[in-house]
Amino acid sequence: MTGPLTITLNGESCTTSATTVAALACELEFDPAKVAVERNGIIVPRSTLADVILADGDVLEIVHFVGGGSEDDGWEIAGRRFSSRLIVGTGKYRDFEQNAAALEASGAEIVTVAVRRVNVSDPKSPMLTDFIDPRKVTYLPNTAGCFTADEAIRTLRLAREAGGWDLVKLEVLGEARTLYPDMRETLRATEVLAREGFHPMVYCADDPIAAQQLEQAGAVAIMPLGAPIGSGLGIQNRVTIRLIVEGAKVPVLVDAGVGTASDATVAMELGCDGVLMNTAIAEAKDPVRMARAMKLAVEAGREAYLAGRMATRKYADPSSPLAGLI
Repeated sequence: MTGPLTITLNGESCTTSATTVAALACELEFDPAKVAVERNGIIVPRSTLADVILADGDVLEIVHFVGGGSEDDGWEIAGRRFSSRLIVGTGKYRDFEQNAAALEASGAEIVTVAVRRVNVSDPKSPMLTDFIDPRKVTYLPNTAGCFTADEAIRTLRLAREAGGWDLVKLEVLGEARTLYPDMRETLRATEVLAREGFHPMVYCADDPIAAQQLEQAGAVAIMPLGAPIGSGLGIQNRVTIRLIVEGAKVPVLVDAGVGTASDATVAMELGCDGVLMNTAIAEAKDPVRMARAMKLAVEAGREAYLAGRMATRKYADPSSPLAGLI
């Protein structure tokens, strides 16, 4: 058994017990799939990192890509990483052009898309994919309008067949008037979809116990409503949203009820990983400008959450001492 090797790594001498380049990357707590390696002046193909044996005296450069400016504060879901914490919908817009412009202004990297039958009478009619490129933006097929678990499961099976999508948004509605979720059917659909290899992000009631059950059933994200879908009432129960966030081991995103930018900020200040919205942007008098406002609101709320707000007090506490004033 050989002892530690002495190598030069990124210009500095160090010792390592790793035997391969891939093992060295892991030793340094880097994902081998996300770095580029040069060994003794020769680029090592990423596919061969586990096969390249290290030798004493090797000179290595290991690099990876980072964004300029502030520290990366992205989030992950089902093994995929995103920078924007805002997800937007694709309904209620005047046309596809306006939808695409609002998406760009929002900075969102994920859009929800309803699964609909093709227009057989006019197969050349415009489609969303003509305006929002699914190779550049992650499509999140959803089950809007489904009222049973079986309907939702069938819809998402078709979506996977059509586009290969396995990251999906599940919603099973209880009734048309409130559009509240039917949690019994939602839980059943989550279990089936998870067994079939889907990664369901699940719309649900703002119930901490139901959220735990969905996570145990295989939900990769919990998406409690802030208020009824399309109501614009804002987050009605901050206490339960916060409890869901505290108890979850998967991302939590407020879904439904956002009306304006301050609502999105509140969701983020509660510690949510993101916010999903559609009507708040699409039905604004200026959707593109509102999309930009929502982008900034989500960022501001996240910054405030990370900063940690001041303690609340029952009485005033002056910024400047009152003693000694003339």
